[in-house]
Amino acid sequence: MSTDSQTQLGNKLIRYGILLFLLGLLTGLVIPAMRNPRMGLSSHLEGTMNGMLLILFGLILPKVRLTNRALNWSYGLSLFGTYTNWGTTLLAAIWGAGAEMMPFAGGALHGAAWQEIIVKVGLVTLSLAMIAVCGILLYGMRGNASEN
Repeated sequence: MSTDSQTQLGNKLIRYGILLFLLGLLTGLVIPAMRNPRMGLSSHLEGTMNGMLLILFGLILPKVRLTNRALNWSYGLSLFGTYTNWGTTLLAAIWGAGAEMMPFAGGALHGAAWQEIIVKVGLVTLSLAMIAVCGILLYGMRGNASEN
C-alpha cells in the first residue's frame, strides 16, 4: 500500500477515534439513567480510552510496513474492536447485563439470557480483534513485511 493510502487510512482512524471519544463523553452524561450506572461508567471510560487508542493507531499506521491485506485487516479490526467495546458495555449498562463476564462492573445484576449472550459474544470477539490488531501493528513496526 502506498504511503498516501496509509496516511488516508490513518486519518480515517483519527476521525473515528475523535468520534468514539465524543461518544464516550456523551455516554458519561447519561450514566445516572442506566440500569447499571457502574457499567455505564465502564462504557464511558471504554469510549474515551478506545477513542484515544484509535487516534494513536491512526498516527502510527503511516509508519508501518505491511501488505495491503494486513493494513486493511488492522484498520477493520481496530474499528470493530474499539466500537464493539464501547457498544457492548453500553448495552450491558442499559440492560443490567454482563455480570458473568464483568463481575466488578456487572455486580449482582443479570440481563435476559439473550442479552448475556450478546454481551459475552461482543466481549470475546472484541478481545480477539484487538489482540490481532496489536500483533499486526507490532509486526508492521518491525519493517519486515513486504510492500505491495
